[in-house]
Amino acid sequence: MTRTATPGARLRQAVQDERPLQVVGAVNAYHAIMAERTGYKTLYLSGGGVAACSFGLPDLGVTSLNDVLEDVRRVTYATALPLLVDADTGWGGALNIARTVREMQRAGAAGVHIEDQVAAKRCGHRPNKAIVSKEEMVDRVKAAVDARTDDFVIMARTDALAVEGMGSAIDRAVACVEAGADMIFPEAMVELAQYREFVAAVGVPVLANITEFGATPLFTTTELGEAGVSLVLYPLSAFRAMNQAALDVYQAIRRDGTQAKVIDTMQTRAELYDFLDYHGYERRLDALFAADKGQ
Repeated sequence: MTRTATPGARLRQAVQDERPLQVVGAVNAYHAIMAERTGYKTLYLSGGGVAACSFGLPDLGVTSLNDVLEDVRRVTYATALPLLVDADTGWGGALNIARTVREMQRAGAAGVHIEDQVAAKRCGHRPNKAIVSKEEMVDRVKAAVDARTDDFVIMARTDALAVEGMGSAIDRAVACVEAGADMIFPEAMVELAQYREFVAAVGVPVLANITEFGATPLFTTTELGEAGVSLVLYPLSAFRAMNQAALDVYQAIRRDGTQAKVIDTMQTRAELYDFLDYHGYERRLDALFAADKGQ
């Protein structure tokens, strides 16, 4: 599908074209470029990633809509891939959620997921989460659905499994689909059988969040596909690797007084320039300067 289609339409088509669809997190525009070159068909912007990478803050609902929008715009400028965005709880009541959806569309996002945690949210794989009532979550979904103007995807995330159990989680998901949610994100599943239950119950695409060091085992795409999962999310895998690599370099330079021992772990200047099409930009500048001189 070409970029002339809406971002939401491109995301929906990607879900149909790749089963299950691998959705990889990109914490900045350059990572988005590398992910696209690697062959991924859809990108993801994590709320926790924005908080940690862009602001040095924990994933506790501290960042704002505008904080996330800035990173959305950077990613959608750099790549044609559809971008699914973590919208946390929507940053407020119905009017705030409607504004969130409109602004996300304007920034070029393909869709958002909105969750049923309370406003002072926690990481989905941490203890002591608290969730709003099913009715309030349904109202969040309705506000989001009513605010969109095209194929923009509304995904409902529920954290109810860890708080109220499987029955409540499925009940909430079904209610969200009835309210207009296009896809469902059940957080912190621990068994493949649970994904099968969700898929059978909701009748819309289900996302599996395969984040590292959390409650969910690192199921393979084959296992998840056989369970009926439509989207497999890796929200911060590259970010975690980037962090460890950066720490290794900082420690080596501090310890050795040189980066010589870690140079083989670095992306080369030539590789960076290749991903950025640096020489293509230079050629356009050279052509422009040549044309100016010829006048």
